[in-house]
Amino acid sequence: MVRGLARRHRGSHPPQLVAMPSYYTDRLSAERLRACYDLAPPGTKAYLQAEIDFVLQKTSSSTAVIELGCGYGGVLRQLVSRARTVVGIDTSLRSLRMVAEFVSRSESLHLAAMDATHMGFRDRAFDLTICIQNGISAFGTDQRELLAEAARVTRPGGLVLFSSYSERFWAERLKWFEIQAEHGLIGEIDDRATGNGVIVCKDGFRATTMDAEAFRSLAAVLGLAPNIIEVDGSSLFCEIAVP
Repeated sequence: MVRGLARRHRGSHPPQLVAMPSYYTDRLSAERLRACYDLAPPGTKAYLQAEIDFVLQKTSSSTAVIELGCGYGGVLRQLVSRARTVVGIDTSLRSLRMVAEFVSRSESLHLAAMDATHMGFRDRAFDLTICIQNGISAFGTDQRELLAEAARVTRPGGLVLFSSYSERFWAERLKWFEIQAEHGLIGEIDDRATGNGVIVCKDGFRATTMDAEAFRSLAAVLGLAPNIIEVDGSSLFCEIAVP
């Protein structure tokens, strides 16, 4: 854990950090997760880069940033040369091990196996907290707890960035998931159950999204005021300036 960022707890022992089992932890992690992105069609790769570019615009050499659900390090790889401190957390130890191979070694990069709804960092530890590429839906956790915890570790005046898919990206997104299914990375697509922004596989995998109203409603419960931004006609960002 990053020195100076650890959350203080009563008692002599730190909290136990347990990775919650999920589809992404058990089946879509490390090499398999990277394969999903390597196989992405051109339109999807453009969407992924547009998301990262948007985050990079919010980052400077003085920024301390944390990525929730960093996977194999696709986003961290571009952040590490731009920010003062970069922290990546994930519940998959296999993915975190792969980050060390995929991302250039840097004293500014720190990794931790951690549940994003119960982070072991002190309050107001980061300037920028990001959870992009639809992590808010993919994690399968309580979304209110996830957003509240992201806000907790972000300093006043800092930013929290969550993203999901734009409705206009549906056809491209479905094509990408069909490619993943064809390569056995996810289950066969259930065409009868798939639609209206939800992709369902016959092995039980279900990929949902967040629209603008869902982001606003979620933030309102926590007393937060989001700025909803569509990027590149493919991503929908929920940007929150922490009060």
